Amino acid sequence: MEKKRIAVFGCTGSIGENTLEIVRRHRKRFEVVGLAAGRNAARLKELAREFSVSDLALAEPRDDLPGGDEVLAEMASREDVDIVVNAVVGAAGLSVTLAAVRSGKTLALANKESLVTAGELVMRLAREKGATIRPIDSEHSALEACLCGRDRSRIRRVILTASGGPFRGRKAGSFDDVTVAEALNHPTWSMGPKITIDSATLMNKALEVIEAHHLFGFSPDEIAVVVHPQSIIHAMVENRDGTVIVELAPPDMRIPIQRALMKDGDFSAPLDLERLKDLTFEPVDREAFPMLDLAYRCLEKGGTAGAVVNAANEVAVQAFLEERISFGAIPRIVTEVLERHEVKEESDEGVIREADEWARVTAERFVRKKDIGKERSI
Repeated sequence: MEKKRIAVFGCTGSIGENTLEIVRRHRKRFEVVGLAAGRNAARLKELAREFSVSDLALAEPRDDLPGGDEVLAEMASREDVDIVVNAVVGAAGLSVTLAAVRSGKTLALANKESLVTAGELVMRLAREKGATIRPIDSEHSALEACLCGRDRSRIRRVILTASGGPFRGRKAGSFDDVTVAEALNHPTWSMGPKITIDSATLMNKALEVIEAHHLFGFSPDEIAVVVHPQSIIHAMVENRDGTVIVELAPPDMRIPIQRALMKDGDFSAPLDLERLKDLTFEPVDREAFPMLDLAYRCLEKGGTAGAVVNAANEVAVQAFLEERISFGAIPRIVTEVLERHEVKEESDEGVIREADEWARVTAERFVRKKDIGKERSI
């Protein structure tokens, strides 16, 4: 079997490290030819030595290593790269995604922000260039499996599940005193700080709704979200005849990663069904967690709305992690920025990046307001 050559972007993060763990277990199937990280140059060099990789990059040039969007795009476009794993956090991953699809690569995509900010552009380029996008996300990976071989005309809607995060059951108006440590204490998943905060606000699920729309072509009213605290069922397909197709799996990101890379293999230990005591579901409290509604507003507005919401959220989350604003201020800032944005057609990368920059500047202004940390809407 000929080895697949892969380049891993975000290799020092949770998804990147898990990807490389899978490569270690399947060295006869994969060869790592490129590695890129955010700022962790020391770990990047360790991985480069282990996998004998010479093509390295950081988000920005430092420590005698190249960096920047152009360098990352060049790595993703290399002729000898078969699979691009994009595990970059945030909108910074857009350049990697665009380079991969423009080059007709197989893109294993964990960077959902690429589709949130530029979904129409990315999917159009993928179709034109013959690129394949495989989701590295437990919900979308499960949804893809549930949809396989199904007649779309017989499907009523698809359902994504949310764990509910660390504040499930908490009521609106009670978030001002949330600490960073509390927000980072996710009950079922082990993730990086940004995505963990997004899970706590349910912004992560909002982003996944937009991602599902672009990946699978469902309209907003065909995409639903329910809270499922056990994180065992990751997605469901509800048919018009009243039946529901589900996929059960342990909360282990190696499953969707390996599926994206090879579609087979030895996944993590299977579920012990005899020990499963509860599989429960409940509606999302949209008053307490207003971020989810922003996803549907973005899809309704279209164009640059997704880029603006994503950028504003990145600024607000970072401000919370730095203890500059309260947890309750995050959705307020994102909402305020979206309300002030004049949506433009998502025509090209330049328009998207302009909207992204405007949203970041505008969000930062709200962060600096003395009263923005006081809880109002949640």
